[in-house]
Amino acid sequence: MADPISSRPRSGVSTAAHATASSTDSTVAVRARALPRWHYLVALVAGAANTLSFAPTPHGGWLELAIFAFFVAWLTRTTGWKSAALTGGAFGFGNFVTGIWWLYVSMHEYGGMAAPLAGAALVLFSLYLAVYPALSALVWSFCAGHARNARDARNRPLGEATPFAPTWHGAFAFASAWAIGEWLRGFVFTGFPWLASGYAQVDGPFAGFAPVAGVYGAGWALALTAALLVQAWSAWRARTAFVVPAALAVGMIAAGLLLPLVAWTVPANAPLTVRLLQGNVKQEMKFEQSGVDSAIAQYQQMITSKPADLIVTPETAIPVLFQAMPQPFGTAIRNFVDTTGTSIIFGAIGGDITPEGRLVNYTNSLFGVNPASHDIYRYDKHHLVPFGEFVPWGFRWFVNLMNIPLGDFTRGAPVQKPFFVHNQPVAVDICYEDIFGEEIARTVRESTTSPGVLINSTNLAWFGDTIALDQHLQIARMRSLETGRPMLRATNTGMTAAIDAHGNVIGRLKPFTIGSLDLTVQGTSGNTPYVTSGNNTVLAISVILLAVGFAFGPARRKRATATTPQ
Repeated sequence: MADPISSRPRSGVSTAAHATASSTDSTVAVRARALPRWHYLVALVAGAANTLSFAPTPHGGWLELAIFAFFVAWLTRTTGWKSAALTGGAFGFGNFVTGIWWLYVSMHEYGGMAAPLAGAALVLFSLYLAVYPALSALVWSFCAGHARNARDARNRPLGEATPFAPTWHGAFAFASAWAIGEWLRGFVFTGFPWLASGYAQVDGPFAGFAPVAGVYGAGWALALTAALLVQAWSAWRARTAFVVPAALAVGMIAAGLLLPLVAWTVPANAPLTVRLLQGNVKQEMKFEQSGVDSAIAQYQQMITSKPADLIVTPETAIPVLFQAMPQPFGTAIRNFVDTTGTSIIFGAIGGDITPEGRLVNYTNSLFGVNPASHDIYRYDKHHLVPFGEFVPWGFRWFVNLMNIPLGDFTRGAPVQKPFFVHNQPVAVDICYEDIFGEEIARTVRESTTSPGVLINSTNLAWFGDTIALDQHLQIARMRSLETGRPMLRATNTGMTAAIDAHGNVIGRLKPFTIGSLDLTVQGTSGNTPYVTSGNNTVLAISVILLAVGFAFGPARRKRATATTPQ
């Protein structure tokens, strides 16, 4: 078999031509060479460190900017789409496995799943979530192109890798690919947008982008600024023009800090006095009749102890079917409402009664009672939790591994009517639903009467005393920033809190205590740009910029290769 690459110039081939061919062959070999394994280990550690950017770390958005700048710089060390995707995946896996480890608590400690199986499930889920940052890095690599390889490859020794160069189209491609990747993670298979990078910016330099383009817009601004800082640093080291990318990065930070000065919404209607209840009922008690009776008695006492314009209980605080609610509880609530003028929202299980008298279509619901009205308000949860409130096709075996009485609930409508407290319309959602900003914005935008106050009723007892409580409060703060509306949170174990229209926590209860949070909240009216357009703004900008990157990034590389003297 003939040797495909001769070690000596063939007859009729000049030495210069042979050198050119050898240079090309060696460049191809260099580009195919794998990066050392520690490169991906460093990316994984950086991803794990990024978990510290989220709550409960104060002002973690600045730390996230530094970590993302390092991540972008680390990506530029890769030599092709495969190594870029692996680097992005390693970063994502490190972030997710350390940031959502509390899922292990719910599966093992409360679900009764064997520890090895719960740990394996956490790892597998984190690997799945890491696919999205891997995809973002892969797309970035195609748009960025090896802009400096054609210029520098001939000067590099054989075996030395030729990394990407920080470029303008690469910076915008990274921000756009990152935003689309996070949006896909929040959409595919019903979505899981927890730990979207924009959430850490609630107290960071890019919080001002939230009412304009939402949490993904804040993440886009973060990713772009990080990439511009890397570009400026690379240009400064190369003694080339670094002022423009550095100035644009500073401008992005300044815009994020100044945008909160814009008044997107205004106060509307009279302030409401509110009581948010936290029963701290142990999760395991909710499955026993004695625990059910105790929870109902406890919340009856907490509700009727003191009047307010509005009292809110946690999710399924009354853990029975609405139709099976004890008569003493219903009578006590009705008497209290009518005599004090208090409106009440409480969580229970909903269902429909067929003409034959059968209960069907079970729902996770909130019920509202107003004074001088015998009409009962009802909100049915729309965005259900996979494995918790419905079983995805083919995963019944997984649910059977947990000792939790789970079942398939019926979904409520995407947009449901608001509940009125005096003349103030309020929009309610249950637990997991408030991590989907687009759906909250749609409710504000499409309701028959635009709500002026948001309410989240939840139960995070499944996750114990973990960072999940702090992270969920941070997510709720982002919803206030996006919509320009206050958010009230009534939780079983924490974080029960009130958030103003600017995303500031104005009151909270200590977790794992029994109590009520009493305060006054001012509703608002008007729409932020995000409420008006949802995620369409950041998605449209990202798609356009990626199209430009695909069109001109590789083309620039080819032109540079064609004009480089061999």
